[in-house]
Amino acid sequence: MLLSRRSLTLLAAAGVLPVARAQAQAGRLAGREIRIGAIVPSSGPFAEWGRANAATLRMVEEQVNGAGGVEGAKLKLFIYDDAARPAQAANLVRKLADDDKVLAIAGPLTSSACEVAFPVANQAKLPAISQASSKPGTAAANRPWAFRNTIDEAVLMRSALPFLKTTYKVAKAAVIYDAKDANSVSLGTRIMPEMLAEHGIALANAGNLASFNTGDIDVSAQVTALKGLNPDAVVCAADYSQAVTVIREMRRQGFVKPVIGGTPLISSAILRAAPDMPIISTATYYAGQEGEAAKRFTDAVTPVLRRTAGLPNTIEPSMYDAHMYEIVGIYLDAVRKAGITLADADLEADRGRIRGHLEHLTSYNGLSGPIHFNPDGDAVKTYFVVVGQNGRWTEKLRGCSTAGNLTC
Repeated sequence: MLLSRRSLTLLAAAGVLPVARAQAQAGRLAGREIRIGAIVPSSGPFAEWGRANAATLRMVEEQVNGAGGVEGAKLKLFIYDDAARPAQAANLVRKLADDDKVLAIAGPLTSSACEVAFPVANQAKLPAISQASSKPGTAAANRPWAFRNTIDEAVLMRSALPFLKTTYKVAKAAVIYDAKDANSVSLGTRIMPEMLAEHGIALANAGNLASFNTGDIDVSAQVTALKGLNPDAVVCAADYSQAVTVIREMRRQGFVKPVIGGTPLISSAILRAAPDMPIISTATYYAGQEGEAAKRFTDAVTPVLRRTAGLPNTIEPSMYDAHMYEIVGIYLDAVRKAGITLADADLEADRGRIRGHLEHLTSYNGLSGPIHFNPDGDAVKTYFVVVGQNGRWTEKLRGCSTAGNLTC
């Protein structure tokens, strides 16, 4: 999975190579290792995301070490598969903390896994940043060691729903959700019904929300019921791999309506499922995004993903690949700036220094602009309302998950 010298040079020039500013101070940590753990679902229902995350992380590892490391220290990543199983994620946090003695963790991916793994990270006093969890309150319930390089779905929908209502003249919507996924349950049963009412959109199936289970391949009955309600739009609270089944069935039944969902909808697979159906979602990064840093990242990681075993040769990088890239960059920023020694005797203190760095982070230069963390541990960063149609995502609005005096 070697990255070309040209790609390394381009990324460094764009300022998105995590070590682009570190080389001038090389030497202070020479001979030591920056041990960072990662928990990704490389098998199970979210395997494509997990495998892409792992490939992205290996690219970062190569970038960092190919550029001489950070102040002479080489990056060593410990990447484990939790198969999106919460108990397995919790066990992996313990392994990373006690056996691998990592400084910090990137992951887990799902809110369900984070709800179990984050408390373990708190017990171990080990910083953990999720690349994807967006169920409201998941990091806030596990302070002070849990963080998320994401924005919770309620914040994002405050921009996306008005856009849907105005653009597509939506007066009535129906909800379908994945009953086996924590984020989808939260979005489908609580966030969206409340916010539809807040924005004056009637809920066509109030009291009888449609649902299915992760892995179901036949949702024809649910879609037929939704079609009979004749809504102006459909809320699909599910990740893209499950939402594809719903959207394909809608198209098969001639039920072509705007579909709105959370950040897990962002995928090229969704675009292929129903190119004529507008899909409204939100993102902090998407393939095709404008901006020099985002373009450089996309150009570098896309060929890496497409030659990775187990991934489609047409795959595009996801928002969660971008988040993983940023998470490792933020940890390396802490190594440079927070007095990290990487000495075995200082491991507990180094973990505390990283946590302090995250809590006081100001304007880390992410792929879409500055990144901070709010008191709940969630990222303050730029986000986009996008529409997927005719094979591409198009930005329609942008906003900032501002918290107090923290802005984008």
